[in-house]
Amino acid sequence: MWRQLAVVTNEASAEAVSDALVECGAVSVSLQDAGHEPLFEPKPGDMPVWTRTKVIGLYPEDADLAQILAELQSRFGGDPGDWEIEVLEDRPWERVWLEHFRPFQYGRRLWICPTGFHAPEATGIEVTLDPGLAFGTGTHPTTALCLEWLDGETLAEKSVIDYGCGSGILGVAALVLGAGSVQAVDIDPQALRATMDNAKKNRVEARLRCYRPEQLGSGEADVLLANILANPLVELAHDLRRRIKLGGHLILSGVLTEQAQYVCDAYRAWFDFVAVTEREGWVRLDAVRRS
Repeated sequence: MWRQLAVVTNEASAEAVSDALVECGAVSVSLQDAGHEPLFEPKPGDMPVWTRTKVIGLYPEDADLAQILAELQSRFGGDPGDWEIEVLEDRPWERVWLEHFRPFQYGRRLWICPTGFHAPEATGIEVTLDPGLAFGTGTHPTTALCLEWLDGETLAEKSVIDYGCGSGILGVAALVLGAGSVQAVDIDPQALRATMDNAKKNRVEARLRCYRPEQLGSGEADVLLANILANPLVELAHDLRRRIKLGGHLILSGVLTEQAQYVCDAYRAWFDFVAVTEREGWVRLDAVRRS
């Protein structure tokens, strides 16, 4: 059994409450929107905080929540709001997502399948994927758009950078589709671990290297995919362009339709944009490095 201690607080207090939960023994802390306020543009590494944020601490069954609650109330008084305690039954949480995740097809050949599932078509190319604690199952439009691009390309022996790799879904898919090598990049160590785990499930780990951004070398790749968000993409323009060979492909996603021009303008000095593909309010931008 696990027990959960939660409170709805304001934007100014959310980080302090989160830190206090950790100091009081929480094994994990998560933040949720408590006011139906979409948050599209946190920068890499930023804590996602809403005007009304629900801060949730997870504690073992034997934790003394009465004492913890007294400590928190002495620190914050009634300002953060009313604290809630909930008992959680033991479940295999790392597999709960499978209740809603089944094989999905992208393009003509590519299938993303959770462990234990297979593509219904014998001719399909399968990627076995368990996202673990990192984002990326392929069901979001931005990821789906990138997977479809990979499915339509000839990747044999090409070098690929998956920038902001999350679960590693794009890099692993590229390798399964024939890419010669992939460099997976993320600021989150959990994402890098999930990426390598998924590469091992697909027996392509020998051609994969994982890096934090500051560890990535100076080499140029044939393809760079960055499925992150508009503001980080603009901020990274100078760095990303030097990582792509002349004539190489730049695939950008995580961009809202109304942000497409803003992102394209940041890269036009070095790239020709050859396609803009829109789905459900999101776009994929396809560009080629100008010779």
